[in-house]
Amino acid sequence: MAQRSDAKQKMVQAAKQLIRERGYTATAFSDVLTLSGAPRGSVYFHFPGGKAELATAAAAAHARDQVELIDRAADQATSAAQLVEVYLSLGREGMTASGYTRGCAIAPLVTEGATQDSTDLAEVSRRSFTEMADRLTHHFEAFGLQHPAARTLADAVIAGVEGAMVTSRAQHSPAPYDAVQAVLTAYAASLAA
Repeated sequence: MAQRSDAKQKMVQAAKQLIRERGYTATAFSDVLTLSGAPRGSVYFHFPGGKAELATAAAAAHARDQVELIDRAADQATSAAQLVEVYLSLGREGMTASGYTRGCAIAPLVTEGATQDSTDLAEVSRRSFTEMADRLTHHFEAFGLQHPAARTLADAVIAGVEGAMVTSRAQHSPAPYDAVQAVLTAYAASLAA
């Protein structure tokens, strides 16, 4: 029996990494193929919709990874404030470990205008950020926050992480993560009081 190719998954992971590092526009199929080691013929076999279809899969994979990261952070926390602290610390650690090259695999789709050209990219961007905020909201509620406050905090955390990512890369410093962590941890603690 022939072994099933994992070229599609490797291409999605490579695209996710490249979009996080370079953005959507600067990510070329040739770079995805080089990084993934996938055969050239697999591009349009696995992604007949082209670059937009590959980016859609990469954004969805990034959102799944973030939801798993949120769950891991929640497992280490005993309060909403501690969840914020742990989640921001994990983001900070990832950024510094990458040498300040790591970004988001979803944000470039929005900021570079790709969502204006593709309804699929627009939908996956909206859905991905919503899934992350929904997961944070779920955990904040499990830690005792009421829904409106839990959702507001979740939206602030997602926005804060996105902003910290950009400014941390620009400054080559973890200081933006530290600032967002301090402010949002204090805010989360005030909601629980």
